[in-house]
Amino acid sequence: MTQAPAATRATRRQHDREIVMLAVPAFGALVAEPLFVMADSAIVGHLGTAQLAGLGVASALLTTAVSIFVFLAYATTAAVARRVGAGDLQAAIRQGMDGIWLALLIGATVIAVVLPSAPALVGLFGASDTAAPYATTYLRISSIGIPAMLIVLAATGVLRGLQNTKTPLYVAISGFIANGVLNVGLVYGADLGIAGSAWGTVIAQWGMAAVYLVVVIRGARRHGASLRPDAAGIRASAQAGAPLLVRTLSLRAILLIATAVAARLGDADIAAHQIILSLWSLLAFALDAIAIAGQAIIGRYLGADDPQGARAACRRMVQWGIAVGVVLGLLVILSRPLFLPLFTSDPTVKDTALPALIMVAFSQPICGVVFVLDGVLMGAGDGPYLAGAMLVTLAVFAPAALLVPTLGGGLTAVWGAMTLMMAVRMLTLLLRARSGRWVVTGATR
Repeated sequence: MTQAPAATRATRRQHDREIVMLAVPAFGALVAEPLFVMADSAIVGHLGTAQLAGLGVASALLTTAVSIFVFLAYATTAAVARRVGAGDLQAAIRQGMDGIWLALLIGATVIAVVLPSAPALVGLFGASDTAAPYATTYLRISSIGIPAMLIVLAATGVLRGLQNTKTPLYVAISGFIANGVLNVGLVYGADLGIAGSAWGTVIAQWGMAAVYLVVVIRGARRHGASLRPDAAGIRASAQAGAPLLVRTLSLRAILLIATAVAARLGDADIAAHQIILSLWSLLAFALDAIAIAGQAIIGRYLGADDPQGARAACRRMVQWGIAVGVVLGLLVILSRPLFLPLFTSDPTVKDTALPALIMVAFSQPICGVVFVLDGVLMGAGDGPYLAGAMLVTLAVFAPAALLVPTLGGGLTAVWGAMTLMMAVRMLTLLLRARSGRWVVTGATR
């Protein structure tokens, strides 16, 4: 009678240790990524308003381009973790190399598109005549770093699959420091202006990619894994990533629709929306760190033919997601008198943001469940279901959001639609989790 509870407590402690060991460094690495843009903005901002505006447009384009291909990290993590669970480290690293080769191919293609079309892309984003030249310069130079950014995504997936999230944290911190030093030196020391900022970021990105490649190549040699590109393996990586690409594009569409609707409501609403969206993104990093742990842990259990372990880990991570969501929600409510003045002194913007901010706070436990189960199903290689579920979510969200200007409710209604979106995602993910159809064991799905 006393052994079962004791065994359960021991299992929970084991899961807790694994989640913390993987999630905490992952959170640090996730937070380090947007700091690149913040550092560039702080340095370029002193050059002038036109330069900062140009950086804003180019950064938005680059961030969109890279975020579309985040499946390189997600799909690679799941595939590598399965093979780690099966005890085949050689195949795990070989799978990771296929993901890295795919990243290189995609990166080369993106460069070929961006370099000649940079002025047109900048024009699509509505850059002013004074900002457009700076945006074009930054975009063209920074496009050279896109393959490096994609290599970093794929290699990060390899290391996460190997249950290593500390190395990505160290690389991210080192890259952030190098980026800052290079930017200051090239922008002001070499007097290269916004071009210096772009070159500094490119050099830092390729330095990060080089470190990752050294780590992965050493692991490949240690375990006798081939480094040569394998057409079948690259094709399999692309096929595994395709559903996750659909999922990511659907999510980007949801965020764009929300921003477009907020913009139609007026200047105060769009200003408040941007403040809340920045907070929502920051909160997402904390929850996404648990999801990353879920990808690695679930993939390993399924690769080791341990469905009971996978289900137990899933239950524990959902509990973590809810608990972290509750804590984050409380922090938002308690800190709102301090948070809003950091971004605006306009009382109209504050009054517009406050009710929507409270709604965001109350939705955090829902977000916790969504992020965790998203990570669990990614770790299980259940990409096709995630793609279909996100398309359903988009189909529910789009009309609800687009009706806000007609039906009224202002920004609070927009974030009500965002909360509805997360609730639909939670429902679809819970249905899948409880069905058990995601529990497919073996070194490959």
